[in-house]
Amino acid sequence: MAATQINRALDFVRDAVSEASALWWRFFDWLAMVEWRQLYLIWFLVVAFAIVLRMGEPATWFILISFAIKVLAGGKRRAELVAKEASDKANVATLERRLMEAKMAALQAQVEPHFLFNTLALIGQLIETDPKEAARVHAHLVEYLRSSLPQMRAGTGATLGKQVELSRAYLAIMQARMKERLAVRWEVPDFLGSAPFPPMMLQTLIENAIKHGLEPKVAGGTILVRAQVVGAILHVDVCDDGVGMNLHAGEGVGLANIRERLALLYGAQAELVIEIPPGGGACASIRLPYRMTEEG
Repeated sequence: MAATQINRALDFVRDAVSEASALWWRFFDWLAMVEWRQLYLIWFLVVAFAIVLRMGEPATWFILISFAIKVLAGGKRRAELVAKEASDKANVATLERRLMEAKMAALQAQVEPHFLFNTLALIGQLIETDPKEAARVHAHLVEYLRSSLPQMRAGTGATLGKQVELSRAYLAIMQARMKERLAVRWEVPDFLGSAPFPPMMLQTLIENAIKHGLEPKVAGGTILVRAQVVGAILHVDVCDDGVGMNLHAGEGVGLANIRERLALLYGAQAELVIEIPPGGGACASIRLPYRMTEEG
């Protein structure tokens, strides 16, 4: 019984010492970070209460000890705490950046070119019926893969010029499949080629225009790819004269993917706008801050 009471007493003493140590270091850190003006005000209140309660000696000791700690060790401890806070913020920023990069990679992986199987099947058919055309489609496919695979893996460095190059190769394949049902117009000034632009977004808009606008239309139609700078905003538009789209219907995976990636990359500074032109069809526009080159 006595041993149990002694053990409880020792545990209580250890807990009390641990709590006192924690309180002391909190007080120490508070003194290191508190501004002198605020400390003067606290000393004034301590003196005022000491006079009322007739506790002059404890108040004097508090003022002397806090002054000594503030002068002798406060500067060093403050620097340590500021450095630790900066390090913690940097770690949090690093984790947030890595999380965003991982999420971006997951979203970008959704934009794999599903048409590859159809293209390979097309090449297989053309080998028997039109070998020269099969060779041309094969060359376009190689060009497309050469452009797309590095961009799918890269996190930075994507430009509008690279996206246009990739989309040209993609559309060449689609024209081989759709023949005269697909015409393409390009209105992209050369000087915009170096402007940063997220990978695979332009192709996603083109895929969407073909799938929902032109393929359902018996006669097919024309796709217009246009880029321009309006104020400080880069507008990249993909328009078609197909069957149009229902603005009240839910968006597919491709457009939702673009919206989410734009939000991750630019926040409220970028947007995807879907419009119905007066002449019919549909026009999808990616609008984001214009920069001439990738910022370091």
